Order: sequence, then structure tokens, then C-alpha cells
Amino acid sequence: MAETVVLVAKDRSGRGSHGAKKLRQQGLIPGVVYGHKEATVSVALPHDELFKAVKAGARVIDLKQGEKLQKALIRDLQWDYLGKDILHVDFARVSADERITLDVRVELRGTAAGAAAGGVIDQPLHNLVVECPVISVPESIRVNIAELQIGVAIHVRELTLPPGVVVKNDPDAIVVQMVQKQVEAEPTVAAVPAATELAEPEVITKKKEVPEEEPEK
Repeated sequence: MAETVVLVAKDRSGRGSHGAKKLRQQGLIPGVVYGHKEATVSVALPHDELFKAVKAGARVIDLKQGEKLQKALIRDLQWDYLGKDILHVDFARVSADERITLDVRVELRGTAAGAAAGGVIDQPLHNLVVECPVISVPESIRVNIAELQIGVAIHVRELTLPPGVVVKNDPDAIVVQMVQKQVEAEPTVAAVPAATELAEPEVITKKKEVPEEEPEK
């Protein structure tokens, strides 16, 4: 579980791309806070602090607005087209005693035993939908693959989960499996039958002109 992160936000007035661009030039990220039957509030947060929290895996943070401190789930992040900078953030208000549903990434641990025999890892699920207490959101669901052999799979029902965490995916869904590496056959060149001979091209020469005989006098 990630440590509690406190982000200080200030109210912002006005909305639209022009105002958002101006905020980002000042090192701030525009965002909104909604939920719990309260009004939606537009806020601005320091870019560096938000970026650091996101990179550290924070999902639920303590959001401080003036004298008000509330827990908020980072519900959605809008990134630039390169996926490097945050352009906008959506926060959903949550209570410390409630359970929430969100996506959590799968983290593979160890080196699969089947790799030595030519196997390769196939991971159909990179994220899982989990339900958990707000105060116990896991950074990831860790899966130990050290004993994984070729032809063996780890299903959702076989995962070891942190206390209080429930996975909502199909229990029979495959999270990761070890499969045999497919060796591509080299392309073959069709052989020319021995009886088949290529005919030499006919050489066409210019017809020699024969001079006309002069009529007898």
C-alpha cells in the first residue's frame, strides 16, 4: 500500500483551454473534485508534486483546500500526446471507511522456470479490477511466476491478494501463462525440375539487304 500523500490545491475560477494553458505555464495542473453529493469544484495543483505522487503509485491522496482536508481518489489523468506530462486530473471524493472499485496493475515477480526450456511469458491481464478499502489500496497485485513451467497458467482464482482486497475479474481468467516459443520455419525456394530447361532466346539479326540487279540494256 502506498504511503498517504498530501496535495495542496487551490480553487480556480474559469474553465476552458485558454485558462488551463495559462495555469500550466505557471507550473500548475488544472483539475476537478466531485462526488459524495457535493458540488464539483475546479482546482489547480503544483505540477511537480502531483507528478511525483502519480509516479510513486499514489491512488488515494489527502487533498487540502484551505482549511479543508479530504480524501480523494485520482479517478482520471489526461496526459499529453507523448504521455510524459499531465494535462488535467479528476478527483473523486471518498471516505476513509468506504470500499472503492478501481483498476490495479499486475506486477510479475521472479524468473519463470520454464524459460530455461524455451518457454515465453504470455500475460493476457496487465490490470485487474479490484474492490478494497480506501485506506488499503494496493500499488499492484504481485504474482510470483518462479515455478511457472511450459503449459502452466496462473488464474485469477489462484492469486494471493492483500487483506481486504477482492478481484472482480472472472475467477477462471488467465492472468499469466508460460507457452512454448514458436519457431518460424525458414522459407523454402522451389526447386526447378531437372527436365525443365530454359530455352535460349532467339537472336534476331537484321536482314541483309540484297542490291537490286540493273536491267540489261
